[in-house]
Amino acid sequence: MTPSRRSPESKEPEKDPRAAEAEALVPTALAGQASGTPVTTGFPSLDSLLGGGLRRGDLVVLAGDVAVGKSALALAMLLRSTAAGQLAAYLTGEMAAARVMERALAIEGRVRVDDLRRGGLDDVAHSGVAAAALTLRRRPPLLEDLRDTGVEGVSDFLAQNLGIDLTIVDPIQALVRGNSPVEEEVADAARRLKELALRRNTVILALSGLREHVSGRPDQRPSLRDLGGLGALRHHADVVLGLYREELYAPSPHIEGATELAVLKNRSGPTGLVDLYFYKQWLRFEDMVEPK
Repeated sequence: MTPSRRSPESKEPEKDPRAAEAEALVPTALAGQASGTPVTTGFPSLDSLLGGGLRRGDLVVLAGDVAVGKSALALAMLLRSTAAGQLAAYLTGEMAAARVMERALAIEGRVRVDDLRRGGLDDVAHSGVAAAALTLRRRPPLLEDLRDTGVEGVSDFLAQNLGIDLTIVDPIQALVRGNSPVEEEVADAARRLKELALRRNTVILALSGLREHVSGRPDQRPSLRDLGGLGALRHHADVVLGLYREELYAPSPHIEGATELAVLKNRSGPTGLVDLYFYKQWLRFEDMVEPK
């Protein structure tokens, strides 16, 4: 019995774009070229440690103690990614959009948030804020309120705004709806955010506090064991970043601003430390290797 032949009119089934991208990696790797276009964090030392930056489809968790600066660092990544021509979104369950923009102006304009609220900026501060406002108007980040929306709110937002490179969820605990124990809901949110990152081909950067305060420990640096969600956060995350500032636990002028950003987990590469500096008055982080 002769095998049936495909008619000239029949078409090959369309390939999944992700499958085509995966096939393209082989000749690229053999040619010694970089694979894909990473999503920059805007911090050269971190991008270098992560092989050029973050990868679409990845779930990244940024963890740290209360008041260490997680939101400020995530917002800095949003602004620098946007400045690099990438599309970034900040989904928050803790701040109104106006407060996020206020912080963005403080970071980019190098002014205190309190001074922005009071008005009466001096000439230098006014020039900085004006330049920052112009930049934000030219390349505005996407902002969305996450309160009372859960993971469904993140999913709906990404469905309505296709092509986002970096999606920040601040914090993952804001996705809890109160239908189950908190840790169970955080675990479910981690799993679903990872699925969303793959489906929408975006980096999802989820912020998370620690399970308990670490001030009583000999070493207060965050570890993978400190993540909540019944272990699901560290399991589903492709990259886990731990933010630490010693001055929170042992204030001293000698360590003021010194910040460690640890890559605690990296599914596709090495782990390690990045040195940052935090200008607390401006809520601004800088890379110690290549400060701007």
